[in-house]
Amino acid sequence: MRTTLSTPPAIPTGTLSASRQPVLSAAGELVLRPWEAADAPAFLAAYLDPEIQHWHTRQPASEEQVHEWFEQYRQAWAQETGASWAVTRGGGEVLGRMAMGSLNLDDGVAGCAYWVLPAARGAGVASRALAALSTWALGEAGFHRLHLDHSTRNHASCRVAVKAGFPLEGTKRSDAIHSDGRHDMHLHARIRGDELPA
Repeated sequence: MRTTLSTPPAIPTGTLSASRQPVLSAAGELVLRPWEAADAPAFLAAYLDPEIQHWHTRQPASEEQVHEWFEQYRQAWAQETGASWAVTRGGGEVLGRMAMGSLNLDDGVAGCAYWVLPAARGAGVASRALAALSTWALGEAGFHRLHLDHSTRNHASCRVAVKAGFPLEGTKRSDAIHSDGRHDMHLHARIRGDELPA
């Protein structure tokens, strides 16, 4: 039996998948683009970094598996369940990853996640890329709220979120498992109409 919504969906089904996943521009000549097969070595190498290993418990084991992940990303866009971008310098060199998941088109809500390669840290790459993603998502794409979480011990990720206009909303106690056990998680969010910090 088909259910009926009491309110219209914030984003009608088919709105995102009707077009290709967009290429997004960020300040400082950053370009967010869909992952390409040639990015597999850089993607796999990222998960050799101890920081990324610590904060991201799901890790690819081979380039072959990376290609499988890239295919899952393409399918997620087509099914309107998620999106993943390579954060690049001018569309070429991979600097990091920006992703949206847990897409709820009815409510117009999605989660965000990111990592940046060690050589690109400390230059505002993640915050600029997150700001560009949220500008598109809360504007053209039609979402109303974006959220993200990170360990309360991950101070760098906290700075990225706040700098990109995602204020801290609260703490989720013992909410996630990392390599050293359970962590409390900070919850940040940005909604349509929020201003970017000066």
